[in-house]
Amino acid sequence: MTDEKQAQSEISPEVEDGSRSPPHEEEVYSIYHGRSKILIVVAASVASLFSPLSANIYLPALDTIADQLHVSNTLINLTVTTYMLFQGLAPAIFAGFADSAGRRPAYIVCFIAYIAANIGLATQRHYAALMVLRCLQSTGSSSTIALANAIVADVVTTAERGVYIGYASAGGVVGLSVGPIIGGLLTQFLGWPSIFWFLTILAGAFFIPLLLFLPETARKIVGNGSQPPPLWNMSPLQLMQQRRSSNAAPPVKTRIHFPNPLKTLVIICDKEVFLILLCNSLVYSSYSAVMTSVTSQLKHLYKFNDVQIGLCFIPAGAGSLLAAYTQGRIADWNYRRHARHLGVAVSKTHRQDLSEFPIEQARCEVIYPLVVVLGLGLIAYGWVLHYGTNLAGPLVLLLLVGYTASATFNIMSVLMVDIYTDSPAMATAAMNLTRCWLGAGASAVILPMIEGMGRGWAFTLIGLLCFVCVPLLMVVSRLGHGWRREKGIRERNRGV
Repeated sequence: MTDEKQAQSEISPEVEDGSRSPPHEEEVYSIYHGRSKILIVVAASVASLFSPLSANIYLPALDTIADQLHVSNTLINLTVTTYMLFQGLAPAIFAGFADSAGRRPAYIVCFIAYIAANIGLATQRHYAALMVLRCLQSTGSSSTIALANAIVADVVTTAERGVYIGYASAGGVVGLSVGPIIGGLLTQFLGWPSIFWFLTILAGAFFIPLLLFLPETARKIVGNGSQPPPLWNMSPLQLMQQRRSSNAAPPVKTRIHFPNPLKTLVIICDKEVFLILLCNSLVYSSYSAVMTSVTSQLKHLYKFNDVQIGLCFIPAGAGSLLAAYTQGRIADWNYRRHARHLGVAVSKTHRQDLSEFPIEQARCEVIYPLVVVLGLGLIAYGWVLHYGTNLAGPLVLLLLVGYTASATFNIMSVLMVDIYTDSPAMATAAMNLTRCWLGAGASAVILPMIEGMGRGWAFTLIGLLCFVCVPLLMVVSRLGHGWRREKGIRERNRGV
């Protein structure tokens, strides 16, 4: 019998596939289950809406803002690029803070900065202020995506992680798809400052209940949720429950460390993670290139106004939303299939030891067809635009691109959290850093590429880059488990 078949995960009474039951005294992975777990993940999902919403709601107003501030379109486009750069950088700073101080303090700092930035953006009328406040807006909102994945890792076991990370990403998908529509309507009927007043009101309406009810979930602070956090980190609801309980455990003492973004670079330099992030960044860059070019290409080909162009983003958003609710289930099914083959019990309530489980193979097998179909869809999209076909052609392909790209992001996020369960926010921050920066580059070069190569060949080149992901993921699938096991041995020898 192989070592993998001999290795058994830590399992609970709630097991699948007919495997043997675990000791009854084993602590459950999280005290949150059923409706409580769903509500926590939904709150994290809604919080992650603000980063892509803020990025895309602004796009229909670019020309109007350039005219009113008396600057060129190039300078206004620079505010989009800097937003994406901070979208990648900020989570690298806040992730360490969230892993040491907790998820709630990180959310509080993020939303205070975000709301203040939006108020400033709504009242300013100078380009320099616009640039600085957009950077602050990005800093405040972008870390919520990393926090959402971290919360999923806090309360959900590996067996259900694919589904729940899909749920957690749904908020970002909604923001991505409805942002241009809302931005176009607000700009046309109320003026561009109304965009930022809208974001201020929406963020405030969400932040207040989050502050009142969201519990601290960071496992380094509350364990499986049964250990109370420090009093200053309790929600008012937790504080009331703590005071009513006669046998409540004493709150844990927390040491807050100054965030060190260099830890994110250490994660990126891991050879297994580097390959995963490279694939994820190539896919994200392809998606960013398509989304950035939609406005200019559809306006040129079909003579659409801002509201009509905003509506054309709906298929991509619908595809992404469909991916959020379907692909995670497929990823979890493939995990259970591998576990059944290896004789490993699957638990939805207890931690499972993945040190001897080929999680890389289970996740990558689901990604292969996605990146192939994505590459083919991008090539077809380019040539459909080249020949100026009926509008149905590009819209159907935008649906396909939205589905395959988002499904790939979700599963790679699951894999990163599986590998770095103890620091999920930092792992997601590393993913955001690489993909947002490469995505910013793709957004900057796609229009010059189209002008120089034509629509067909420009998107053919981008589609071919997606095919590169297949051999890279094969390396991760075949060698990643061994690399991860060797790293674990080195860390144990160092006493990490």
